[in-house]
Amino acid sequence: MGKADDEDGRRGRTLRGWLRVALLAAAALPAGECGRAQHRQDVILATTTSVQDSGLLEALLPPFEAGTPYRVKTIAVGTGQALELARHGAVDVVLAHAPKAEMELLESGAVADRELVMSNEFVVVGPAADPAGAGQHRRAADAFAGIAAAGAPFVSRGDASGTHQRELELWQQAGVEPQGAWYQQAGVGMGQTLSLASERGAYALADRATFAVLLPHLRLRIVLEGDPELQNPYHVLRVSARRFPRVNAAGAAALVAYLLAPETQARIGAFGRERYGQPLFVPAMGGGSEPPPGR
Repeated sequence: MGKADDEDGRRGRTLRGWLRVALLAAAALPAGECGRAQHRQDVILATTTSVQDSGLLEALLPPFEAGTPYRVKTIAVGTGQALELARHGAVDVVLAHAPKAEMELLESGAVADRELVMSNEFVVVGPAADPAGAGQHRRAADAFAGIAAAGAPFVSRGDASGTHQRELELWQQAGVEPQGAWYQQAGVGMGQTLSLASERGAYALADRATFAVLLPHLRLRIVLEGDPELQNPYHVLRVSARRFPRVNAAGAAALVAYLLAPETQARIGAFGRERYGQPLFVPAMGGGSEPPPGR
């Protein structure tokens, strides 16, 4: 069995583990409510590690729980795993950032709708010296080509997350099949990937919010930003109660409505401003946008 097979097997085992956790959580209804999931007080949210690692959920969820009868149980995984949980009806709501995969899930009927909540951007980060000269380019794909040509170390999330999917698109645009000792697939979340890149003096693709939060602990800097291909929209998807009767339809609808409400959008727009000097996310009502055509 080759390295790729080993990695696929490991990811499969990880996904099965999270799927078991989510299914058990969905089944753990209060006494007397086992047959009426729409009355369940817990809303199971599968979300990306970037939203969790940035601290945004800690700012958003308490007001929702204080103002509604619902509690949010969060499963923070890569977007690919989060969408797979939705595909099996194991969660109620998904907050993700992989537009193409999200649309495929919507078209499958596993989710009932998809709404833009916010956006930020990906950034290419690396050692301060920028040995591959990635910062000399304007396009991320060109920077990636330069990293590969120099054989400079690059740490990939390697976990089918939205960040990983965008990274693979950039390698394709660069005309590079990443492989060899310089290319390391971590198979972990954004925070851990950045820590590994820092330890190894490597490049990585990161979402700006998580990088800003962890920057004091990293020996990395942003070497490239601003390419339209690095746009990073986040959508909320409500899992279909028609296909999966055990979904907490009322709780999911309440959470989606809360995320799109003007007050919540204002919280998103303010998040990070005081501590980092700029907001870490752009709310949909404040200029968040869809990805470039073809995404």
